[in-house]
Amino acid sequence: MPYFVVEGRNIKKEIKSMPGVYHFSIDNLLRDIREAKGIKSILLFGIPKLKDETASHAHRDDGIVQKAIKAIKRKSEGLIVISDVCLCGYTTHGHCGIVKKSPQPAVHSRQARDRNHGLLTFDYGLIDNDATLKILAKIALSHAHAGADIVAPSAMMDGQVKAIRDMLDEFGFQDAGILSYSAKYASSFYGPFREALGSAPQFGGRKSYQMDYRNSDEALREIKQDIDEGADIVMVKPALAYLDIIYRAKQKFNVPIAAYNVSGEYSMIKKLAGGDKIREKGFALEVLTSIKRAGADLIITYFGKEVIRWLE
Repeated sequence: MPYFVVEGRNIKKEIKSMPGVYHFSIDNLLRDIREAKGIKSILLFGIPKLKDETASHAHRDDGIVQKAIKAIKRKSEGLIVISDVCLCGYTTHGHCGIVKKSPQPAVHSRQARDRNHGLLTFDYGLIDNDATLKILAKIALSHAHAGADIVAPSAMMDGQVKAIRDMLDEFGFQDAGILSYSAKYASSFYGPFREALGSAPQFGGRKSYQMDYRNSDEALREIKQDIDEGADIVMVKPALAYLDIIYRAKQKFNVPIAAYNVSGEYSMIKKLAGGDKIREKGFALEVLTSIKRAGADLIITYFGKEVIRWLE
């Protein structure tokens, strides 16, 4: 079950584009987890009060996710806490990595080159992959210090799993797991999530580091690289439009495969159901079963609490 945690107290604010999903302050997050009987693991996202260009608040000991992890571990014995490791929710520009300003034009996609006679120039230049790795490793370490059982790097930077594994091992967190967003596509299904996290890119796009949805072979290369670097679980995201990728990954690799039933998929079902809970159950279980049937060992879904109730 994914959760969005914010600073403050007594906050439970529904996310407009994701009916039934909320921003929680830590006190109400603990209450919701306690009431969600049957949930055994959660994926935690944080919304900080302050953002900057380098995501400096993402790896503070008193950061929102770090405080939430500590509180959950004190109050919720046995719950597995997975923490998202990325920069986009903590940067003013909304990108998943450090952006380096450059006077050089940046070539991004074939369509962009065609539109602009071969060049596409943004005010802020390019993503600095290697500088981003250092920040991602610091974020992961701070989450492990707080008590996270598994860290989940989602920035799609080359080498992110190795950088995080090396950092965790160096500081004695050999038992902390890594769930890597290995095949994360540049998808139209992320819109509601970006509203929830306030992480929409303020310029350009993410196609230079997230994957082209037309390409399936690249997904297998990315997954293998992450496994070689030490990932314990690999993820395909989104799920519904990428069942073939889940299937191919499950057939090829002997590691747990996670699939993220993302915000757009969730909101689409909510819209189709039109408030009819019986229809919603039918849509959701059919979709989630297809993800499981394709080969997913673990499904991250905003229907988590409902699924437990339905299956009971």
